Amino acid sequence: MAMRATVRDVAALAGVSPKTVSNVINGGVPVRPDTRERVEAALAQLDYVPNLSARGLRNGRTGVIALALPDLSTAYSAELARWFVELAHDRGWAVQIEQTGSDAARELALISRARAHLVDGLVLNPVTLRGSAVAEGYSNLPPTVVIGEVQPRGVDQVHVDSYAAAREMTEHLLGLGHRRIAIVGASDESFRSATSELRERGHRDALGAAGVEHDPSLDVTVLEWSSRAAAEAFEQFLNVHEIPDAVFCFTDSMALGVLHVLASRGIAVPGRVSVVGFDDIAEAAFAVPALTTVSFDKRAIATAALTALQRRIDDREGERQIAVIPHGLVVRGSTAPRA
Repeated sequence: MAMRATVRDVAALAGVSPKTVSNVINGGVPVRPDTRERVEAALAQLDYVPNLSARGLRNGRTGVIALALPDLSTAYSAELARWFVELAHDRGWAVQIEQTGSDAARELALISRARAHLVDGLVLNPVTLRGSAVAEGYSNLPPTVVIGEVQPRGVDQVHVDSYAAAREMTEHLLGLGHRRIAIVGASDESFRSATSELRERGHRDALGAAGVEHDPSLDVTVLEWSSRAAAEAFEQFLNVHEIPDAVFCFTDSMALGVLHVLASRGIAVPGRVSVVGFDDIAEAAFAVPALTTVSFDKRAIATAALTALQRRIDDREGERQIAVIPHGLVVRGSTAPRA
């Protein structure tokens, strides 16, 4: 049986030192592009496979991190996970992708696996303000970074300012002359999330600042933030309520469901009602009409989270850091001044 190629074999073929080969494989240390190309060509030619077990024994690390998202079926999760995998690869990490289903027990299981050194660190996206393992101040956390709106004590966080973004979007709709603005994705006693509560607050504060009274009947609760669930909830809403001036959906996926319902009823968008979303997923630009939405850089979220996780792995005792990713409104064809 042929012997497996070693780092020294790759170094000899590429004409570099073994340390340079390790830097290319592990990432984190800059390597000149032409040198990197020679090393990568040698790695491919020799079919080099890193000995992760030996590496783990030497530095106590697996080279694997876990990314846990609430719902992997959404377009937003797919786009975000793509950037995490690509950028983690550049750092020499493999990514184990998990779905928590907004279940704190699953979060605890992942934390336990990290504490057992089965992964080097975690990127979690908790949904609920109450019940999350990190939100409840779980003791002795492994290296962990939270993305999203839950604000745990002592844990690094990367997020978009949902309150400010929702307020700006509502101000945009108010500026177009809309007053009866429905929201899709509202919370109630059966469903509460950090995201919905912050976006609701931003929406209501914008209404209040404009002298528009909040009408609870325009708040549409959706227990699962998907196109299908939003379409069903909005269909039921229209069965008992007048058509609103505008609909602010708390995700683009839900907005696609709302657009489907309106089209099926022959209700013109934006002629009769404006519709907006949040996340700027790829499909938003290709909706009919193209969707006005809150946009932010998903690559920037992944970069900030992985940078924070690397820092936390290297320094478990460092001070908590919070990164806020900039956002903006992308105005497309789904909004227009009130007729």
